[in-house]
Amino acid sequence: MGMLAWVIMGLALWHYAIFVPDRFWGGIVGAFIASITGAIISGLLINAAARGGAAIPGRHGTDVATVLYAVPGALIAMALIYLLGAAHERANQQRI
Repeated sequence: MGMLAWVIMGLALWHYAIFVPDRFWGGIVGAFIASITGAIISGLLINAAARGGAAIPGRHGTDVATVLYAVPGALIAMALIYLLGAAHERANQQRI
């Protein structure tokens, strides 16, 4: 259940990508992949640090805090993909 919660949180945060200009590396699909991947990675890392073991929480081990573990990873991953895409776009404009 913890993995499902992290993926859903990454998906929910990805929906806010429509409010920024589309400069993501890979477009909106790149932002989607980055958000989900970042949410899963940060969920695993923060959960391992908080609970002392690298395990995915089950149905009874999932709470609100577990869901929120995905937020920093999803936001950081989307920011990195955005910066990478913006730099790529600037490089292409300078070549022209």
